[in-house]
Amino acid sequence: MGRTLIVTNDFPPRAGGIQAFVHGLASRRPADSVVVYAPKWRGSDSFDRRQPYEVVRHPGTLMLPTPGVARRAAELAKGCDTVVFGAAAPLGMLAPGLRSAGVGRVVMLTHGHEASWARLPVARDMLRRIGRGADVVTYLGDYTRRRLASVIPESKLVRLAPGVDTSAFHPGAGGAGVRKSLGLEDRPVVVCVSRLVPRKGQDMLIRAWPQVLREIPDAALLLVGGGPSRNALERAAAGHVAKGSVVFTGSVPWATLPAHYDAGDVFAMPCRSRLAGLDIEGLGIVYLEASATGLPVVAGSSGGAPDAVRHGETGLVVDGTSETEIAGALTGLLSDPARARAMGERGRAWIEEEWGWDRVAARFSGILTATATGTEPAAECR
Repeated sequence: MGRTLIVTNDFPPRAGGIQAFVHGLASRRPADSVVVYAPKWRGSDSFDRRQPYEVVRHPGTLMLPTPGVARRAAELAKGCDTVVFGAAAPLGMLAPGLRSAGVGRVVMLTHGHEASWARLPVARDMLRRIGRGADVVTYLGDYTRRRLASVIPESKLVRLAPGVDTSAFHPGAGGAGVRKSLGLEDRPVVVCVSRLVPRKGQDMLIRAWPQVLREIPDAALLLVGGGPSRNALERAAAGHVAKGSVVFTGSVPWATLPAHYDAGDVFAMPCRSRLAGLDIEGLGIVYLEASATGLPVVAGSSGGAPDAVRHGETGLVVDGTSETEIAGALTGLLSDPARARAMGERGRAWIEEEWGWDRVAARFSGILTATATGTEPAAECR
Protein backbone atom coordinates (compact mmCIF):
# COMPACT_ATOMS: atom_id res chain seq x y z
CA MET A 1 0.00 0.00 0.00
CA GLY A 2 1.33 3.43 -0.95
CA ARG A 3 1.96 6.22 1.54
CA THR A 4 -0.17 9.38 1.63
CA LEU A 5 0.88 12.86 2.70
CA ILE A 6 -1.97 15.03 3.98
CA VAL A 7 -1.19 18.76 3.80
CA THR A 8 -3.79 20.79 5.66
CA ASN A 9 -4.41 23.96 7.62
CA ASP A 10 -7.47 22.31 9.15
CA PHE A 11 -6.59 19.69 11.74
CA PRO A 12 -7.18 19.12 15.45
CA PRO A 13 -6.73 20.13 18.16
CA ARG A 14 -8.20 23.21 16.51
CA ALA A 15 -11.95 22.66 16.55
CA GLY A 16 -14.18 22.80 13.49
CA GLY A 17 -16.07 20.79 10.92
CA ILE A 18 -13.28 20.66 8.33
CA GLN A 19 -10.80 19.70 11.03
CA ALA A 20 -13.01 16.81 12.13
CA PHE A 21 -13.51 15.74 8.50
CA VAL A 22 -9.79 15.62 7.66
CA HIS A 23 -8.94 13.94 10.95
CA GLY A 24 -11.64 11.35 10.36
CA LEU A 25 -10.22 10.50 6.94
CA ALA A 26 -6.66 10.23 8.26
CA SER A 27 -7.67 8.10 11.23
CA ARG A 28 -9.34 5.50 9.05
CA ARG A 29 -6.27 4.82 6.95
CA PRO A 30 -3.64 2.25 7.98
CA ALA A 31 -1.40 4.05 10.45
CA ASP A 32 1.84 3.40 8.57
CA SER A 33 0.37 4.75 5.32
CA VAL A 34 -0.25 8.35 6.49
CA VAL A 35 1.78 11.39 7.44
CA VAL A 36 0.04 14.69 8.21
CA TYR A 37 1.60 18.15 7.80
CA ALA A 38 -0.41 20.79 9.67
CA PRO A 39 -0.02 24.02 11.69
CA LYS A 40 0.77 24.01 15.37
CA TRP A 41 -2.03 24.81 17.79
CA ARG A 42 -2.29 24.91 21.53
CA GLY A 43 -2.46 21.30 22.68
CA SER A 44 -0.90 19.92 19.50
CA ASP A 45 1.84 17.98 21.26
CA SER A 46 -0.47 15.96 23.48
CA PHE A 47 -2.95 15.46 20.65
CA ASP A 48 -0.26 14.22 18.26
CA ARG A 49 1.06 11.69 20.76
CA ARG A 50 -2.34 10.02 20.75
CA GLN A 51 -2.41 9.55 16.98
CA PRO A 52 -1.22 6.24 15.49
CA TYR A 53 0.36 8.00 12.49
CA GLU A 54 3.03 10.68 12.13
CA VAL A 55 1.98 14.33 12.48
CA VAL A 56 4.49 17.02 11.53
CA ARG A 57 3.71 20.55 12.70
CA HIS A 58 4.47 23.81 10.96
CA PRO A 59 5.70 26.26 13.65
CA GLY A 60 2.92 28.81 13.05
CA THR A 61 -0.88 28.61 13.14
CA LEU A 62 -1.33 29.11 9.38
CA MET A 63 0.37 27.57 6.37
CA LEU A 64 0.49 29.41 3.05
CA PRO A 65 2.06 28.22 -0.22
CA THR A 66 5.36 29.93 0.58
CA PRO A 67 8.82 28.61 -0.36
CA GLY A 68 9.44 27.41 3.19
CA VAL A 69 6.22 25.44 3.38
CA ALA A 70 6.83 24.10 -0.12
CA ARG A 71 10.29 22.83 0.84
CA ARG A 72 9.04 21.11 3.99
CA ALA A 73 6.13 19.51 2.15
CA ALA A 74 8.50 18.26 -0.56
CA GLU A 75 10.76 16.70 2.08
CA LEU A 76 7.80 14.93 3.67
CA ALA A 77 6.54 13.81 0.26
CA LYS A 78 9.60 11.65 -0.33
CA GLY A 79 8.36 8.09 -0.26
CA CYS A 80 4.72 9.16 -0.69
CA ASP A 81 2.87 8.34 -3.87
CA THR A 82 -0.19 10.47 -3.07
CA VAL A 83 -0.75 13.90 -1.55
CA VAL A 84 -4.11 15.01 -0.19
CA PHE A 85 -4.78 18.69 0.43
CA GLY A 86 -7.25 19.09 3.29
CA ALA A 87 -8.56 22.17 1.47
CA ALA A 88 -7.70 22.94 -2.14
CA ALA A 89 -7.35 26.68 -1.60
CA PRO A 90 -4.76 27.97 -1.12
CA LEU A 91 -2.33 25.13 -0.34
CA GLY A 92 -3.20 23.35 -3.59
CA MET A 93 -0.79 25.80 -5.23
CA LEU A 94 1.97 23.49 -3.90
CA ALA A 95 0.89 20.59 -6.12
CA PRO A 96 3.30 21.13 -9.07
CA GLY A 97 6.31 21.21 -6.74
CA LEU A 98 5.18 18.04 -5.00
CA ARG A 99 4.81 16.27 -8.32
CA SER A 100 8.40 17.25 -9.06
CA ALA A 101 9.31 15.69 -5.71
CA GLY A 102 7.89 12.35 -6.90
CA VAL A 103 4.21 12.40 -5.90
CA GLY A 104 2.17 10.63 -8.52
CA ARG A 105 -1.39 11.44 -7.48
CA VAL A 106 -2.91 14.65 -6.12
CA VAL A 107 -6.29 14.78 -4.38
CA MET A 108 -7.81 18.07 -3.23
CA LEU A 109 -10.74 18.36 -0.84
CA THR A 110 -13.02 21.38 -1.19
CA HIS A 111 -15.42 23.05 1.21
CA GLY A 112 -17.54 26.17 1.27
CA HIS A 113 -14.74 28.66 0.72
CA GLU A 114 -13.68 27.11 -2.59
CA ALA A 115 -17.26 27.41 -3.81
CA SER A 116 -17.04 31.09 -2.89
CA TRP A 117 -13.72 31.51 -4.70
CA ALA A 118 -15.43 30.28 -7.87
CA ARG A 119 -17.53 33.47 -7.84
CA LEU A 120 -14.67 36.00 -7.68
CA PRO A 121 -12.68 36.90 -10.83
CA VAL A 122 -9.16 36.82 -9.33
CA ALA A 123 -9.83 33.98 -6.89
CA ARG A 124 -11.64 32.10 -9.66
CA ASP A 125 -8.51 32.18 -11.83
CA MET A 126 -6.41 30.96 -8.91
CA LEU A 127 -8.85 28.13 -8.21
CA ARG A 128 -8.70 27.14 -11.86
CA ARG A 129 -4.89 26.97 -11.62
CA ILE A 130 -5.13 24.94 -8.43
CA GLY A 131 -7.52 22.54 -10.14
CA ARG A 132 -5.09 21.95 -13.00
CA GLY A 133 -2.65 20.47 -10.51
CA ALA A 134 -5.15 17.88 -9.21
CA ASP A 135 -6.13 14.43 -10.37
CA VAL A 136 -9.26 14.54 -8.21
CA VAL A 137 -11.14 17.45 -6.68
CA THR A 138 -13.82 16.44 -4.19
CA TYR A 139 -17.07 18.26 -3.48
CA LEU A 140 -19.53 18.10 -0.58
CA GLY A 141 -22.90 18.12 -2.33
CA ASP A 142 -24.94 19.40 -5.23
CA TYR A 143 -24.49 23.08 -4.39
CA THR A 144 -20.70 22.97 -4.19
CA ARG A 145 -20.46 20.78 -7.30
CA ARG A 146 -22.39 23.33 -9.36
CA ARG A 147 -20.10 26.12 -8.18
CA LEU A 148 -16.89 24.19 -8.77
CA ALA A 149 -17.91 22.90 -12.19
CA SER A 150 -17.60 26.43 -13.56
CA VAL A 151 -13.81 26.30 -13.05
CA ILE A 152 -12.86 22.62 -12.52
CA PRO A 153 -13.33 19.99 -15.26
CA GLU A 154 -16.24 17.76 -14.28
CA SER A 155 -14.10 14.72 -15.07
CA LYS A 156 -12.03 15.55 -11.97
CA LEU A 157 -14.96 16.08 -9.60
CA VAL A 158 -15.86 13.31 -7.16
CA ARG A 159 -18.25 13.56 -4.27
CA LEU A 160 -16.81 13.09 -0.79
CA ALA A 161 -18.76 14.41 2.19
CA PRO A 162 -17.95 13.99 5.90
CA GLY A 163 -18.96 10.94 7.83
CA VAL A 164 -20.52 10.81 11.28
CA ASP A 165 -19.33 8.60 14.12
CA THR A 166 -22.64 7.07 15.10
CA SER A 167 -21.08 5.30 18.07
CA ALA A 168 -20.20 8.69 19.59
CA PHE A 169 -23.18 10.72 18.41
CA HIS A 170 -26.31 8.91 19.49
CA PRO A 171 -29.43 9.44 21.58
CA GLY A 172 -28.59 9.24 25.28
CA ALA A 173 -24.99 10.43 24.79
CA GLY A 174 -24.89 12.23 28.14
CA GLY A 175 -27.26 15.12 27.70
CA ALA A 176 -28.92 14.63 31.08
CA GLY A 177 -25.64 15.39 32.82
CA VAL A 178 -25.09 18.54 30.75
CA ARG A 179 -28.63 19.74 31.49
CA LYS A 180 -28.13 19.18 35.20
CA SER A 181 -24.81 21.01 35.25
CA LEU A 182 -26.36 24.01 33.47
CA GLY A 183 -29.61 24.10 35.42
CA LEU A 184 -31.71 23.16 32.40
CA GLU A 185 -33.48 20.12 33.79
CA ASP A 186 -37.14 19.79 32.79
CA ARG A 187 -36.93 22.71 30.33
CA PRO A 188 -37.46 22.54 26.55
CA VAL A 189 -34.02 23.21 25.06
CA VAL A 190 -32.94 24.41 21.63
CA VAL A 191 -29.22 23.75 21.18
CA CYS A 192 -26.78 25.21 18.69
CA VAL A 193 -23.29 23.74 18.49
CA SER A 194 -21.04 25.92 16.35
CA ARG A 195 -18.37 28.58 16.23
CA LEU A 196 -19.81 31.95 17.20
CA VAL A 197 -19.52 33.91 13.96
CA PRO A 198 -22.17 35.90 12.05
CA ARG A 199 -22.75 33.36 9.27
CA LYS A 200 -23.86 30.64 11.68
CA GLY A 201 -26.93 32.61 12.81
CA GLN A 202 -26.74 32.60 16.60
CA ASP A 203 -27.61 36.29 16.48
CA MET A 204 -30.83 35.48 14.64
CA LEU A 205 -31.68 32.80 17.19
CA ILE A 206 -31.40 35.43 19.92
CA ARG A 207 -33.48 37.92 17.94
CA ALA A 208 -36.16 35.28 17.34
CA TRP A 209 -36.09 34.02 20.94
CA PRO A 210 -38.65 36.48 22.40
CA GLN A 211 -41.21 35.12 19.92
CA VAL A 212 -40.39 31.58 21.06
CA LEU A 213 -40.76 32.56 24.73
CA ARG A 214 -44.21 34.03 24.11
CA GLU A 215 -45.35 30.54 23.09
CA ILE A 216 -43.11 28.47 25.36
CA PRO A 217 -42.12 30.59 28.39
CA ASP A 218 -39.78 28.05 29.99
CA ALA A 219 -37.76 27.33 26.84
CA ALA A 220 -33.96 27.69 26.94
CA LEU A 221 -31.50 28.42 24.15
CA LEU A 222 -28.16 26.66 24.65
CA LEU A 223 -25.29 28.10 22.58
CA VAL A 224 -22.28 25.79 22.57
CA GLY A 225 -18.96 27.03 21.21
CA GLY A 226 -16.60 29.96 21.25
CA GLY A 227 -15.72 32.57 18.71
CA PRO A 228 -15.30 36.28 17.98
CA SER A 229 -19.01 37.06 18.21
CA ARG A 230 -19.45 35.90 21.79
CA ASN A 231 -19.34 39.31 23.49
CA ALA A 232 -21.80 40.82 21.01
CA LEU A 233 -24.13 37.84 21.38
CA GLU A 234 -24.05 38.04 25.17
CA ARG A 235 -24.92 41.74 25.02
CA ALA A 236 -27.77 41.02 22.61
CA ALA A 237 -29.12 38.28 24.85
CA ALA A 238 -28.92 40.52 27.95
CA GLY A 239 -30.84 43.26 26.17
CA HIS A 240 -33.54 41.31 24.40
CA VAL A 241 -34.52 38.14 26.26
CA ALA A 242 -35.42 37.04 29.75
CA LYS A 243 -32.49 36.42 32.07
CA GLY A 244 -31.48 32.78 32.11
CA SER A 245 -33.26 31.85 28.89
CA VAL A 246 -30.03 31.94 26.82
CA VAL A 247 -27.03 29.95 28.09
CA PHE A 248 -23.49 30.21 26.71
CA THR A 249 -21.03 27.39 27.39
CA GLY A 250 -18.01 28.74 25.54
CA SER A 251 -15.72 26.24 23.85
CA VAL A 252 -16.09 22.70 25.19
CA PRO A 253 -13.77 19.68 24.85
CA TRP A 254 -14.27 17.72 21.66
CA ALA A 255 -15.07 14.55 23.60
CA THR A 256 -18.07 16.25 25.25
CA LEU A 257 -19.74 17.44 22.04
CA PRO A 258 -22.10 14.44 21.76
CA ALA A 259 -23.39 15.11 25.28
CA HIS A 260 -23.99 18.77 24.46
CA TYR A 261 -26.01 17.87 21.38
CA ASP A 262 -27.92 15.34 23.47
CA ALA A 263 -28.82 18.11 25.94
CA GLY A 264 -31.20 19.60 23.37
CA ASP A 265 -34.70 18.77 22.22
CA VAL A 266 -34.18 20.60 18.91
CA PHE A 267 -30.98 21.56 17.12
CA ALA A 268 -30.87 24.90 15.30
CA MET A 269 -28.24 26.71 13.28
CA PRO A 270 -30.03 29.12 10.91
CA CYS A 271 -26.97 29.93 8.82
CA ARG A 272 -27.17 32.63 6.19
CA SER A 273 -25.03 33.68 3.24
CA ARG A 274 -23.06 36.88 3.70
CA LEU A 275 -20.80 39.23 1.76
CA ALA A 276 -22.82 38.99 -1.45
CA GLY A 277 -22.76 35.20 -1.32
CA LEU A 278 -19.03 34.86 -0.74
CA ASP A 279 -19.42 33.67 2.87
CA ILE A 280 -21.58 30.56 2.68
CA GLU A 281 -22.09 27.25 4.48
CA GLY A 282 -20.48 24.43 2.51
CA LEU A 283 -22.54 21.65 4.09
CA GLY A 284 -22.81 21.73 7.87
CA ILE A 285 -21.51 18.62 9.64
CA VAL A 286 -23.27 19.85 12.79
CA TYR A 287 -26.66 19.06 11.23
CA LEU A 288 -25.57 15.50 10.57
CA GLU A 289 -24.16 15.08 14.08
CA ALA A 290 -27.40 16.44 15.53
CA SER A 291 -29.43 14.03 13.43
CA ALA A 292 -27.22 11.16 14.57
CA THR A 293 -28.00 12.21 18.15
CA GLY A 294 -31.71 11.89 17.37
CA LEU A 295 -32.61 15.60 17.20
CA PRO A 296 -34.77 17.34 14.62
CA VAL A 297 -32.73 20.09 12.99
CA VAL A 298 -33.53 23.62 11.89
CA ALA A 299 -31.06 24.73 9.21
CA GLY A 300 -30.55 27.93 7.29
CA SER A 301 -30.74 27.91 3.51
CA SER A 302 -27.15 29.09 2.97
CA GLY A 303 -25.07 27.33 0.33
CA GLY A 304 -25.02 23.56 0.73
CA ALA A 305 -26.65 23.43 4.17
CA PRO A 306 -29.92 22.05 2.72
CA ASP A 307 -27.94 19.01 1.49
CA ALA A 308 -27.56 18.00 5.15
CA VAL A 309 -31.30 18.05 5.89
CA ARG A 310 -34.31 16.27 4.45
CA HIS A 311 -36.78 19.12 4.72
CA GLY A 312 -39.98 18.02 6.43
CA GLU A 313 -38.50 14.61 7.28
CA THR A 314 -35.37 15.06 9.40
CA GLY A 315 -35.83 18.77 10.03
CA LEU A 316 -36.72 22.11 8.51
CA VAL A 317 -34.85 24.51 6.23
CA VAL A 318 -35.60 28.17 6.91
CA ASP A 319 -34.56 31.58 5.68
CA GLY A 320 -31.74 32.43 8.06
CA THR A 321 -32.50 36.15 7.74
CA SER A 322 -36.12 35.79 8.90
CA GLU A 323 -36.85 35.97 12.62
CA THR A 324 -40.43 34.91 11.90
CA GLU A 325 -39.45 31.76 10.01
CA ILE A 326 -36.87 30.78 12.61
CA ALA A 327 -39.24 31.34 15.53
CA GLY A 328 -42.05 29.50 13.73
CA ALA A 329 -39.90 26.45 13.09
CA LEU A 330 -38.66 26.32 16.69
CA THR A 331 -42.04 26.82 18.35
CA GLY A 332 -43.63 24.31 16.00
CA LEU A 333 -41.15 21.61 17.00
CA LEU A 334 -41.01 22.44 20.71
CA SER A 335 -44.80 22.49 21.02
CA ASP A 336 -45.20 19.16 19.21
CA PRO A 337 -42.77 16.72 20.88
CA ALA A 338 -44.16 13.75 18.97
CA ARG A 339 -43.41 15.39 15.62
CA ALA A 340 -39.97 16.47 16.81
CA ARG A 341 -39.22 12.98 18.08
CA ALA A 342 -40.30 11.40 14.79
CA MET A 343 -38.04 13.75 12.81
CA GLY A 344 -35.16 12.90 15.12
CA GLU A 345 -35.73 9.18 14.66
CA ARG A 346 -35.83 9.55 10.86
CA GLY A 347 -32.67 11.63 11.02
CA ARG A 348 -30.86 8.98 13.03
CA ALA A 349 -31.90 6.28 10.55
CA TRP A 350 -30.76 8.42 7.61
CA ILE A 351 -27.33 8.97 9.15
CA GLU A 352 -26.91 5.27 9.90
CA GLU A 353 -27.90 4.37 6.35
CA GLU A 354 -26.00 6.92 4.28
CA TRP A 355 -23.50 8.96 6.31
CA GLY A 356 -21.57 6.39 8.35
CA TRP A 357 -17.79 6.67 8.44
CA ASP A 358 -17.24 3.15 7.09
CA ARG A 359 -18.86 4.14 3.80
CA VAL A 360 -17.02 7.45 3.61
CA ALA A 361 -13.68 5.79 4.39
CA ALA A 362 -14.26 3.22 1.65
CA ARG A 363 -15.02 6.00 -0.81
CA PHE A 364 -11.85 7.85 0.21
CA SER A 365 -9.80 4.67 -0.22
CA GLY A 366 -11.17 4.34 -3.75
CA ILE A 367 -10.23 7.92 -4.55
CA LEU A 368 -6.67 7.37 -3.31
CA THR A 369 -6.24 4.26 -5.43
CA ALA A 370 -7.90 5.77 -8.52
CA THR A 371 -10.82 3.36 -8.51
CA ALA A 372 -13.36 6.14 -7.90
CA THR A 373 -13.70 8.58 -10.80
CA GLY A 374 -16.42 10.55 -12.48
CA THR A 375 -19.10 12.83 -11.09
CA GLU A 376 -21.73 10.34 -10.02
CA PRO A 377 -22.84 10.82 -6.41
CA ALA A 378 -21.82 8.06 -4.05
CA ALA A 379 -24.67 6.51 -2.11
CA GLU A 380 -22.64 6.76 1.07
CA CYS A 381 -22.21 10.51 0.74
CA ARG A 382 -25.59 11.69 -0.43
